[in-house]
Amino acid sequence: MGRLFGTDGARGVAITELTCEMAMQIGRAAAVVLTRKSHHKPKFLIGKDTRISSDVLESALIAGLCSMGADAVTLGVVPTPAVAFLVKKRNADAGVMISASHNSYEFNGIKLFSGSGYKLSDDIEEEIERLIFDNPEELAQAMTGFKNVGRVSRDKNAEWDYIRSVMKTIDHDLAGIRVAIDCANGSASTTVERLFGGLGATVYLINCTPNGININDRCGSTCMDGLAAFVKEKKCHIGVAFDGDADRCLAVDETGAILDGDKLIAIFARNMRDKGILKKNTAVVTVLTNLGFTHFAKNNDINMISTKVGDRYIVEQMLAGGYNLGGEQSGHIIFHDYATTGDGQLTAVQLLSILKRQERKASELGSIMERYPQVMINVKILPKWKEAWKNDAEIEKIISENQKKLGSSGRILVRESGTEPLIRVMIEGRKFRLINEMALEIADKIKERCPDREQEAVSKKNDVSETEQQEQQPQEPVTEEPSEQEAQETQKPEETAAEDSEE
Repeated sequence: MGRLFGTDGARGVAITELTCEMAMQIGRAAAVVLTRKSHHKPKFLIGKDTRISSDVLESALIAGLCSMGADAVTLGVVPTPAVAFLVKKRNADAGVMISASHNSYEFNGIKLFSGSGYKLSDDIEEEIERLIFDNPEELAQAMTGFKNVGRVSRDKNAEWDYIRSVMKTIDHDLAGIRVAIDCANGSASTTVERLFGGLGATVYLINCTPNGININDRCGSTCMDGLAAFVKEKKCHIGVAFDGDADRCLAVDETGAILDGDKLIAIFARNMRDKGILKKNTAVVTVLTNLGFTHFAKNNDINMISTKVGDRYIVEQMLAGGYNLGGEQSGHIIFHDYATTGDGQLTAVQLLSILKRQERKASELGSIMERYPQVMINVKILPKWKEAWKNDAEIEKIISENQKKLGSSGRILVRESGTEPLIRVMIEGRKFRLINEMALEIADKIKERCPDREQEAVSKKNDVSETEQQEQQPQEPVTEEPSEQEAQETQKPEETAAEDSEE
């Protein structure tokens, strides 16, 4: 992870961490790095989500781009995948999305796309960082002056062009499907009704009234309880939920049970295999993918390739190997035949298409794989502990001891988030009570060894705050081996990217 860019762009608390000055510098540096070989006036497309800070950061970013002679074309509030699609369709030099994805409204971020619609490579991001932090004088020298300042315009057809591109990925309508959609009060609010209604589905919307501060607020793909209850109340066939910038999708079946990203990928992989369109019979997933998917892939003669967490790493592997399906447990799913990045609404359209064609209940689709119990605990850390915690002997010891106890029946993965100041402790295995106790033990040791001034170091489970308990899921289950639904509830989908991927 670089000095500015994480696994899903630059991100931080808006205005105080991701400042307007920084947004302007990112615009300047991106204009220089991404258009060095260009012999025409560069053009950047800019989209944003519904956060209250998105407008001011957009203005600062535009100022930076135009001061370097680049033209800025604003798309308004659109999903992140719309930017990735349109930058290529409009033959632009690059695209920018202002969003912090699944994070709460006080955060914001800047994601950059190349002219081909893909997220930038580490090398290009490092070059942008170099100009901003090490050689800002190069940016000053590259300014074009008042004669060549860039222009600002608005693309009024952006939303509709994106919507039509998603519609074209299926060859039939969705008439007869009753679907509940949770827009997370984010970018999907501008497109879902025209998209799914236009395909003939009966649509019920929740959390589709953004006000600048309610994005991802106890809703969307990171909080599915409301959607599950709504689906049962309205007797819908299925429910789908997006995150703030709509590049991920999760679902609930007609009973309210969650279909996470692993189950969705399994559904898509077998459907594509049966149709003969799963390239090299392979699905690309991440190290966080549930063990149940491993068994599913083996039983269905589907190859499985794992990458680091983050949709950008999945896409890199897909490009390198010529694969056309990949994704994360958090709901970033890439259909490379149609898109260059994760697309929540495209994922939902493909899922509803399978539901209609196969004439099966969503719960029947979800039974495609057994999900192993999995516990995820997030431990907040100060910046000074980044990377340093890995070399702590006591942390290493407790992880090693617990992995020996699990043996081959489970696994432990402890890693830093790519988008937030967190260490994520993930354990999975057949016995929920055992892995839950192990996760708490490791998390407490990390807190003890890496104290946060804003929260006192703790060494006992009982010291975990009420908020953290809610995030960690029930600590005292009735049985050691929970039912399938209980296993699903063990981990609320996190932005693990790489995030997200989007971590």
